[in-house]
Amino acid sequence: MTDQLTWNDAEDIGIALYERFPTLDPLTVRFTDLHQWVCEMPGFSDDPEKSTEGKLEAIQMAWLEEWKDDQD
Repeated sequence: MTDQLTWNDAEDIGIALYERFPTLDPLTVRFTDLHQWVCEMPGFSDDPEKSTEGKLEAIQMAWLEEWKDDQD
């Protein structure tokens, strides 16, 4: 994982969210909560206003892949 995260680091952010919330199904998370959690991450350095629905979806899908791998 890089030292400074931005909205374009969906995979790294997804992994970090899975590590923080390993039992939480990412599909149950509202985008408003997801946005807040990403902005509060240590090392996240991007402008909160640069978030888009597509970027949040990419983060959610990366998190979902990590979560699904652990469900098997």
